[in-house]
Amino acid sequence: MPTIYTRIIEGEIPGRFVWQDDVCVAFLDIRPLARGHVLVVPRAEIDQWTDLPVETATHLMEVTHRVGQVQKELLQPARVGLMIAGFEVPHVHIHVVPMNSMAALDFGQADGNPDQEDLDQLRQELESALQA
Repeated sequence: MPTIYTRIIEGEIPGRFVWQDDVCVAFLDIRPLARGHVLVVPRAEIDQWTDLPVETATHLMEVTHRVGQVQKELLQPARVGLMIAGFEVPHVHIHVVPMNSMAALDFGQADGNPDQEDLDQLRQELESALQA
């Protein structure tokens, strides 16, 4: 059975994509830890990041780095945090979170009802900046 991320990648479930290439995608999290929270996900359905081919892991980090740079530029957080937890969905995903404190990495603080128009606008801004 495909993971929810595979279903998003294949267009079965809508996603707000900010990056897409042959190896991975990046999209806004629907329960953001902070405004601009992006997930970078390989197209290949691999459960644990330690099982990724090195080339894929390297590419994911390159995309994550670009996303983080754009988040810093557009959103001006104190830091951009990264997290690979892997318990929520058995499909590797890197959380790229604009943050002003460590509290931004607390899943208990995730926004379960983010402003949908803001997410749409933010998606456009991030995608445009990443394509530049």
